[in-house]
Amino acid sequence: MKKIINTTDIRTVNIINCDHYEATPGKFRFIARCRAGYFSCNEARDFDDARLYAHPASVMSAYKKGALHTVEYKPAGSDTFFTVFARKGNKVILMDEAIMRGLDVGCINGLWYNTNLMDLDQYKAVNSKSWASMAFVQNEAPHAEAPLLQEA
Repeated sequence: MKKIINTTDIRTVNIINCDHYEATPGKFRFIARCRAGYFSCNEARDFDDARLYAHPASVMSAYKKGALHTVEYKPAGSDTFFTVFARKGNKVILMDEAIMRGLDVGCINGLWYNTNLMDLDQYKAVNSKSWASMAFVQNEAPHAEAPLLQEA
């Protein structure tokens, strides 16, 4: 598992991949602002829960820009929903480590550019070079490959 490098003031939790619960998908719940301006609570469908558990960073692109406010997760075998992502206004205040590990620069620059997630110092700390680079784990420098010799 890759180490998280976090130079921002975002607090981290470890709920999604926690060893205290079964390693099976739980339930995801989203709290988002609808077009009318009020908040609504939506639970993910059963087949989406497995996908979101396998790729937790995809919760960040589940809604339009500015709509998603909170993501909650109920691990399998638990009766309680835990907050794994939360924002207050334009500031992200809490994020799960599993979401951070899979979050790329392109998602942040496309959907979260007006929040504290878009931080150039953070990008420099993890050696991000393009939108496909990871935002919170170290990106490896590309290795120069020796050219293949062709037979004459």
